[in-house]
Amino acid sequence: MITLCYFAGLKEQTGVSEEQVDMAGQTVDDLWQWATTKYPDFLSGATRLAVNEEYALPTDVLERGDVVAFIPPVSGG
Repeated sequence: MITLCYFAGLKEQTGVSEEQVDMAGQTVDDLWQWATTKYPDFLSGATRLAVNEEYALPTDVLERGDVVAFIPPVSGG
């Protein structure tokens, strides 16, 4: 299983801070497509995904036990 963690507005959109999915062997892009299908209101484009605390590329392959963080855009000032 892969653990998904949602932060800030994404946590509000999903209604959960964390969930488990069975996507080992699939790519980060496959996961993104799954997430935007399940949660159509997800912020597009600017949201980044990190796998095991490292920013991920769309072609990176997920492995059992990975932790994926969905990181929304942030602004400061």
